[in-house]
Amino acid sequence: MSENPIDQISHDGIIQKINEDSMDISIISMAACVSCHAKGACSASDMKEKIVPVKPIQGKDYHVGDQVTITIKQSVGTWAVLLGYVFPLIIVVASLIILSNIMNDEGIAGLISLLILAPYYLVLYVSRKKMADNFEFKLLN
Repeated sequence: MSENPIDQISHDGIIQKINEDSMDISIISMAACVSCHAKGACSASDMKEKIVPVKPIQGKDYHVGDQVTITIKQSVGTWAVLLGYVFPLIIVVASLIILSNIMNDEGIAGLISLLILAPYYLVLYVSRKKMADNFEFKLLN
């Protein structure tokens, strides 16, 4: 893991649950506008509590309620956006263009383009455990 803080995304969290080999950390995910001074005038403010599993650092003693900082590489967030949004969009648009040129019915071509996403997301679902090793938060303290 890179020690450069620019390459890291960090969140402060609170230990909610301690298991044998992991801990559940509660973090507050905020949209950028939540910290804005004009958030009362905007309806887009968004705060969500998320529970993130994290492996504890060996030799440290943790207790429920302790405040910790967790980090993840920024490149992991980029890959998550690519896999979840950008690649599916490219697949839908490319298949729609190809099928529209092959078929006479654009409605069926659009429906098939959307159905093509099912195998894509099935592959992501099946490989989730393998990808989870790369999409892992780590304790900073």
